[in-house]
Amino acid sequence: MKLSHFNYELPEGLVAEYPNKNRDESRLMVIDRSDYSIKHRLFKDMIEYFNEDDVIVLNNTKVFPARLYGNKEKTGARIEVFLLRELNAEQRLWDVLVDPARKIRIGNKLYFGEDEILVAEVIDNTTSRGRTLRFLCDTEYEDFRKLLINLGQTPLPKYIKRDVEPEDKHRYQTIYAKNEGAVAAPTAGLHFSKHLLKRLEIKGIKFSEVTLHTGLASFYPVEVEDLSKHKMDSERVIIEENAVNIINNGLKNKRRICAVGTTSMRAIESSVSSIGTLNEINGWTNKFIFPPYKFSIANSMITNFHMPKSTLLMMASAFMENDFVKKAYEEAMKEKYNFYSYGDAMLII
Repeated sequence: MKLSHFNYELPEGLVAEYPNKNRDESRLMVIDRSDYSIKHRLFKDMIEYFNEDDVIVLNNTKVFPARLYGNKEKTGARIEVFLLRELNAEQRLWDVLVDPARKIRIGNKLYFGEDEILVAEVIDNTTSRGRTLRFLCDTEYEDFRKLLINLGQTPLPKYIKRDVEPEDKHRYQTIYAKNEGAVAAPTAGLHFSKHLLKRLEIKGIKFSEVTLHTGLASFYPVEVEDLSKHKMDSERVIIEENAVNIINNGLKNKRRICAVGTTSMRAIESSVSSIGTLNEINGWTNKFIFPPYKFSIANSMITNFHMPKSTLLMMASAFMENDFVKKAYEEAMKEKYNFYSYGDAMLII
């Protein structure tokens, strides 16, 4: 498969700038792979496609306020710092992206907060845009983390052009988020409300919670036409015994197993045993899923509508065939579905 196979033109006005008023009342396109049919529903109608003992796989990662704004020493230039990954808690080392990158060199100091209450020094240039910062902070670690959280903003994607608003703090977060560590929300999960989860529970659906701390791996542009040459950045993944047992029981009993989002799908596909069951994992994954690919665990998937040429679109195409994805996206644009993080969803069965 080539990069150009995953391109499309999105009409203006279809990128969702705000979330739907009610989480579970966003639109849902239901894709049936058995007969290539497309139905238009509301997200809360997804319950109709699940039965007792079916399994829904949720990514319980929690987004932290990863976007900070500081000032460069001497010049006072305003610099955006996007926290990517903590490298060493004791030494306060972080991998970050900086913007504008051209202004930042090794040895530069950045000051954060009105009273310059936090200082960081650039100690390494890791990529053309990336840097490693050491935060010069002698406080206890918990106090340091609180300081980062207080100074940081909700990391809305750049294609959302408006300023961050107070509502984004909880709306750019799933209602089941638990384990802090993501710099981007697992957006397919944003559609679940407490009421919908309760209805699913009453119906007898099982929930398996996994953790994949979403970094920027999924959002880095693919810059090679030959997809086999693209390298995914690593992201932390944790799947514990209880989650494994729920999924493997579902496999054994031939139940519907639905991965909510590309992050849940990548997590479970990163820890498949030689006999096609799920293993526990506590480590890192750089798995890149693109067509052709044989999925081992999930037989259904909930996902949003993704950006052209993105690894997320490639995974969806691997799950439901590239030509069918093109047909579904054309239908979504014709019906004026909302796209991307705060947009509408599709259920692929």
